[in-house]
Parts: sequence; structure tokens; C-alpha cells
Amino acid sequence: MTTNTAPVWFITGCSSGFGHELARQALARGGKLVATARDTAPLAEVLHGHEDRALACTLDVTDASQIRAAVAAAEARFGRIDVLVNNAGYGYQAAVEEGEEALIRALFDTNVFGVFALTRAVLPGMRLRRHGHVINITSVAGLLGLAGSGYYAASKHAVEGWSDSLRAEVAPLGINVSCVEPGPFRTDFAGRSLQQTPNRIADYAASAGARLKATAQSSGSQPGDPRRAAQAIAGITEIAAPPRHLVLGTVGHDAVTAALAATLAEIGHWRECAIAADFPASC
Repeated sequence: MTTNTAPVWFITGCSSGFGHELARQALARGGKLVATARDTAPLAEVLHGHEDRALACTLDVTDASQIRAAVAAAEARFGRIDVLVNNAGYGYQAAVEEGEEALIRALFDTNVFGVFALTRAVLPGMRLRRHGHVINITSVAGLLGLAGSGYYAASKHAVEGWSDSLRAEVAPLGINVSCVEPGPFRTDFAGRSLQQTPNRIADYAASAGARLKATAQSSGSQPGDPRRAAQAIAGITEIAAPPRHLVLGTVGHDAVTAALAATLAEIGHWRECAIAADFPASC
């Protein structure tokens, strides 16, 4: 791969976790990289030795001025953005009834509205060139719901539905859209990127409360390998027909396929009720 044909990656949330590993993968595969984070200090080690094809930008995806500045810097340095990875985000756990309004809105500002705003800023260049790939890091929570994760799941479901519409609009323009849905991976998500509202209502102790405790206790023992996940994500940028969904990890894959099979079975069971809601054929 030559310097001129090497893809230009723009990745958010590169200070840790999937973003950090994916930044490494982009460079290891010969790509050019715009690595962004609210704090760029942790990026120095990843970018060291690749300064000729890497750029670090401070970016809080909830800040419109920083979005404009980062996209402009990327295009000024490399002329284009080929692969946009919307990775920045965090988790919030609470029973639905116990959710805190300010925390819920802040979650959506980052996980949902930040993704929307940054993608809108990058799309004009991709559309002009009739080329690009938008990759949204969601979660298995974007395809199913678990007790204690209602608001987090809602934020990821929102991005999944939006991605379906985005794909329908930009596929004819040569732009691909993929969502990556990881299950439990051994990142510092629980320690660094997760907020919780403690369970205080006894009626939810066995559902949401148990889920909150389990998340904290499982940190550091998750089966998923972030490095291998980054390799898988990078791999779908190098094929002609990348998947719309890329569920990662055995636990996540099994949970999602079981949930979707159950959903299809239930919908099928109620088919007669569904079609009975139409006007009679004679009308």
C-alpha cells in the first residue's frame, strides 16, 4: 500500500480501549491516522515514530467548535477522510426508574448527538469523492436490552436505527456504513468509562441491582480481546462489501443471535393479528 493510496482514518475516543487499539491497527496496516480524544496525552506512545502520517487532535464530540476544528485539521493535513470510526462514548447503568435526568441527557449528548454531529461534518467530503466508510461502535446493547442498562441500550439502539437510515441514503453514493456490536471485552470500560446510579429501590435489587454488581465484579475477566477486536474491525475496511453488523465476541454473538431468533419467532406467532389490522381486501 503506497502513501498516496493509504486510507485516512479518523477515530474518536483513542485514549483507551477499542479506540487505542484501533489506532494502532490503522498505522500497522499502513494507513494515515487522525487520532482524537478529549485528552491527547495517552496518544503520544501510539503515534510515536509515525508522525509523518499521524495527527492527534483534541476532540470532545459534544463540542461543535471542536468537531469543526478537528475535521478541518484532518482535511488540511491529509486532504480527505476515508474511514470515520465513531468510537467515543461511555456507559451508564441504573434501573430505569432510578435514572438521573442530568446523567441521561449527558449520556445521549456523547453517545448519540455527538455521533450524529461528527458524521454530518465528515459526510460532505465522502459524498464529494463518492467514497468512504462510517463505522459506529455500538454494543450488543444496541440489539438487545439488559436490566440496569436501559438508558445505555437506548443510546446504542438510537445509533443502530440511525445507521440503517444513513446507509439507505449514502450507499448509492459509494459510502459504506457498519455498526460494530461488542460483547464483554477486557478494556477499562467498567473502571473508566462507566457511570452508575446505585440501586436503592428494593424491588429492583434482583434485576438492575444484580446487574450493576455483576458488571463491577467482572471487570478484568471479560473474555473479549480488544487487540483482536481491532484487527476484525480494521479488516472490514479492506473488503468490497463490509457488513452492516459486526457482532464481536462469543458471548455477545450468542446473546444477540438468541435474542433476534426469539424476536422473529414472536413476531411470526402474531402474524394473523398483524394482518388483521389492515383494511379488508374488498375495501
